[in-house]
Amino acid sequence: MSEATSNVEFAQRIHEHGEHHPPPTDRHSQWIEIMEALVPAIVAVATAWSGYEAAKWDALSAQEYNLASRTAVVSQEKVTLAGQDRLYDITTFDAWVAAKVAAKTRWPHSTSADSGQNMPLHLRLGGSSTQSTNPSAPPGPIFMAEYTDANGQESARLAKEAKGHYEDGVSTRDLGDKYVKVTVLLATVLLLTALSQGFEIRGPRVAVVAVAFVLLVVSAYWILTFPRA
Repeated sequence: MSEATSNVEFAQRIHEHGEHHPPPTDRHSQWIEIMEALVPAIVAVATAWSGYEAAKWDALSAQEYNLASRTAVVSQEKVTLAGQDRLYDITTFDAWVAAKVAAKTRWPHSTSADSGQNMPLHLRLGGSSTQSTNPSAPPGPIFMAEYTDANGQESARLAKEAKGHYEDGVSTRDLGDKYVKVTVLLATVLLLTALSQGFEIRGPRVAVVAVAFVLLVVSAYWILTFPRA
């Protein structure tokens, strides 16, 4: 916003400086004087609006970055919980297998240890498949397609959400930078307008004003076509 404020103050000074010029003697000079007075006024309004949009987009960018950081932290917490859940499931399944082997050794006809009713449901779903003597069988339920990991799935969802917030933050920051560039271009317009008032010869004065006017049109086009916060 400091760039925008300086542009507005500069436009006011150019206008005040133009008021001290002697009155033009012909119609062409009058039109030049009108353009030199009109351009700073338009620049002042355009600069204020551009600075306002740049500030809003920067605020939105900071908000998206903050959401990305917070979501990433929660995702990492879910990753930790998912690892603990997997470790618990592995320990539980290993204990169940050990109990099953011990039961067969002591009581060959017993089926109480084979039922696996004390295991979590997501382990029981893949348990029967891992009991096969097939050497290509998965080493445990956590390697089965039927195995579900709620914290792991939530972590993946949050990681994707954090990435989306980060990308939104980058895009909004880029829009804010575009509005800042417009503000810099408007400052160039003011500089050219001030320079034109220092020329006594009409040709160079008209050329400088024309360049300033073209830059002003380009700046106005960008302001009108850029997204608004």
